[in-house]
Amino acid sequence: LSVCSKLCYAIGGAPNQVAGSAASFFLQIYLLDIAHITPFHASLVLFIGKASGAVTDPVAGFFISKSRWTKIGRLMPWVLACTPFTIVSYFFMWYLPPFVSGRVAWYLTFYCLFQALTTLFQVPYSALTMFLSTDQKDRDSATAYRMTMEVLGTLIGAALQGQIVASAHVSPHCTVNPSVNTTDSWHDTPSIPDPSDPLSHQAKVYMIAAGVIAGVYLLGIVVLFLGVKERDDPYALNSDRAIPFCKGLALTMKHGPYVKLTASFLLISTAVQLEQGNFVLFCTHAASLRNHFQYLVVTILVSAVVSVPFWQKFLQKFGKKCAACGISWMIPFAVMLVTIPNLILAYFVAFISGLSIAASLLLPWSMLPDVVDNFRLQNPHGKGHETIFYSSYVFFTKMSAGIGLGISAAGLEFTGYKPGICRQSDDVILTLKLLIGAVPAILILLGLFILLFYPITEESRKETKLALEELR
Repeated sequence: LSVCSKLCYAIGGAPNQVAGSAASFFLQIYLLDIAHITPFHASLVLFIGKASGAVTDPVAGFFISKSRWTKIGRLMPWVLACTPFTIVSYFFMWYLPPFVSGRVAWYLTFYCLFQALTTLFQVPYSALTMFLSTDQKDRDSATAYRMTMEVLGTLIGAALQGQIVASAHVSPHCTVNPSVNTTDSWHDTPSIPDPSDPLSHQAKVYMIAAGVIAGVYLLGIVVLFLGVKERDDPYALNSDRAIPFCKGLALTMKHGPYVKLTASFLLISTAVQLEQGNFVLFCTHAASLRNHFQYLVVTILVSAVVSVPFWQKFLQKFGKKCAACGISWMIPFAVMLVTIPNLILAYFVAFISGLSIAASLLLPWSMLPDVVDNFRLQNPHGKGHETIFYSSYVFFTKMSAGIGLGISAAGLEFTGYKPGICRQSDDVILTLKLLIGAVPAILILLGLFILLFYPITEESRKETKLALEELR
């Protein structure tokens, strides 16, 4: 593969991450503090939206696996067809309707549409890795390019969104530290007025951010289409038939390496989603970092971007399972931030978290092609199973993330979160600390424990590569 092809492939995946990053970091606080939806309804929007995207994954995998080859490939038409609808649904997801009573239904509808459409993009795009080259090093290199660009996309999304909408969440009234003898009335003082008017400043800045990110989406897809050439399945014989979707799904669920990999990163990705979804709320309400949250988010993502090449070199030299240890680095520092909310420590924690997030993003997508190759070797006379692996993997990670975000928002409702006030109750602050510190730490440790039993080693990868070359 040429550097140009790998770069164009990587750029094509960035817009999905730009939009997804903006939603991960800011949608929850937007629903709570700008749209003034209750935490319970916000939890429904987040969970049902993620669940709709998750349910779309196997459906997308089913139809894509039955797609016929066209002049531009079998996967590329799906990527192109869903893009315009994704852009429209993303924009309306950040639009504040003039009515109040139907806002929950509005956001639920467009968030579900956005999640479903990004799935129709992500499944064929991620499976495209297997159809760029037959060489494992080429695919690993393309994956590293892709993850670097996707993390950069995550950075761009969070930075653009953070810088544009920061003024919607900053109130001079709340920057003054209250005295020790603060009365309860200070807790109930709104810091942000209810922006019922769609033309209010808070609503305007979110719509501007949505329009900018929609433009980035369109640019990335054009580069992908012009710069990437999809190849047909290089291992399949002309006589081979596509594996029926239900049969293929049953076979993948019985494939040991796939089950262990999915279970491990299901827990780890949920931990990362909890960190992303609650970080801005934590900085705003629990750590007195209201004026620094956008810079802390940028620090996390800059650290993640610059460390992806490091992790790629690390896993090439020491192995992919060994590189997973880097995911655990965020645990002690996140716990320190929760217990000692200091500004300098916060930036240090943000930097270390970026290193861990980069490892958690790169490793599963680097390990999944190895699992697919292992399955191919055990089932040599079938094709079309790649989309089944990728769609079911994304299904499980999205569903777990949706459950995690839904439970976290419901926890805020239970502890009495009130939108738009300067200071939340002690119960809400404690809940945010648990969602940033203890809960992700437990999930990451469980995920890494399961990964210990992942059977594909560097030696078995080489043996599989030789066997597949013989099969060709």
